[in-house]
Amino acid sequence: MLSAMSQNPSEPAKLRLLVVDDHEIVLGGTIDLLKQQYPHAEILTAQTVASTLSQVKLQMPDLIVLDLSLPEASGSAAQAESGVQLLKTLMQNYPTLNLTVQSTHVRALVRIRPEIDRHKAGFTVADKSLSSREMLTRVDWALKGITHTKDIRRGRTLEVKPDWITVLKLAFHEGLQDRSIAKRMQVSERTVRHYWTKIQDVLEVYPDEDKQDGKNIRIQTEIRAREEGLID
Repeated sequence: MLSAMSQNPSEPAKLRLLVVDDHEIVLGGTIDLLKQQYPHAEILTAQTVASTLSQVKLQMPDLIVLDLSLPEASGSAAQAESGVQLLKTLMQNYPTLNLTVQSTHVRALVRIRPEIDRHKAGFTVADKSLSSREMLTRVDWALKGITHTKDIRRGRTLEVKPDWITVLKLAFHEGLQDRSIAKRMQVSERTVRHYWTKIQDVLEVYPDEDKQDGKNIRIQTEIRAREEGLID
């Protein structure tokens, strides 16, 4: 396993992470990796769907890193469908909970694509074949409220919601900032920021870990949106 990325100096003092995996070796490796990246975080664990729901209800973590292949309860067989339904339940009951799916079954997430698109918090996907550095990047993005679902797409057809097009037009045709966009659309600024992360995910515009520049991301978003014909 590769060494972890350098510690983030702005890491929250009381960050609470929940790691869910029924394999002890994978669970331990993920915990060790997260401890290197977030040395002051409280790291909780769960190995079944039932224990995950219990932990979330009692502890309310800032982020869950979970596998999809999970048993419903201790002693039952692990199935990807169990993890998919767990995610669906979590997104319905905790719409602001950040999630990172770390699994070899990420394609199964297409079954709940509409729920992922509606989720208002960070949602990233990390195939277990990724390097430690890439996995930690996905965790960091989820904590920042970013959506990254490139790995579960079918083909290259863009699925873009009407509200996302409205945001693009107001931003790049009329030059409005998020506050003005929110006022025009009669939604909150948080909702506008949620739309942006969904737009950037479908256009495959993600932060450069070496250049934390929000302005550059907006420029790249405009370029990609014009290339794809979403705006003139």
